[in-house]
Amino acid sequence: MDDTSTNDPFGNAILEFAKKKKPRVIRVSSDLCDDDELPVEYLFRSHSEMPPVEKKAIELCKGKILDAGAGAGTHLKILIEKGHDVTGLDVSPGAIKYLKIQNIPCELVRLQEYKTQEKYDTILLLMNGIGISEKLSKLQGFLAQCKSLLAEEGQILLDSTDIKYLYKEDDSSIWIDLNSSYYGEFQFQMHYNSESGPLFNWLYIDFETLKEHAKKIGLSCEQVFKDENHYLAKLV
Repeated sequence: MDDTSTNDPFGNAILEFAKKKKPRVIRVSSDLCDDDELPVEYLFRSHSEMPPVEKKAIELCKGKILDAGAGAGTHLKILIEKGHDVTGLDVSPGAIKYLKIQNIPCELVRLQEYKTQEKYDTILLLMNGIGISEKLSKLQGFLAQCKSLLAEEGQILLDSTDIKYLYKEDDSSIWIDLNSSYYGEFQFQMHYNSESGPLFNWLYIDFETLKEHAKKIGLSCEQVFKDENHYLAKLV
């Protein structure tokens, strides 16, 4: 994992917006599609501003919650208001610094390396959060780590997108090179002001493939919400 401690456009964007409230964007470049722009204020959205898939996930949350990829804590703040015991994880030092200023329990660590004696009733992976598993070849190990952190009758709530539509031809057929890596594997880089972060791998996964890999480590997988190509899954 690249060291983001001195190269943290994501965290710096959070800290600057929290201080100045000035609308800015994080530019996200990719090896497979055009650059995208993420408005920094979106990371501070209220419950009413959230997409339906996130509202559904928050509705399904229960008990002690671990939010991996917590960002600016937009989900954690709502869950705290609902009375939940929460912990946020992130690899962005700036994000963690902001969460600590907000007195939100958090740790600067990837979920893959997170070591604790705690067990969680809900592990939350939102904003295509399963992406932090990086590659399809690493998915089972990632899910096994999540499973090891679950309390009895605990659940994993995650959303992702089947990005097969990106490969659609003009005649509506889908062209995917079956000899290459899984079509949902991307590499991203974040840019803010004049700063660029490290390249990082990210996984988008279709539901059936997720279900198949979850089954291999003894997790059942249910699709609990769907909005076109985007879905929310519950693993138990």
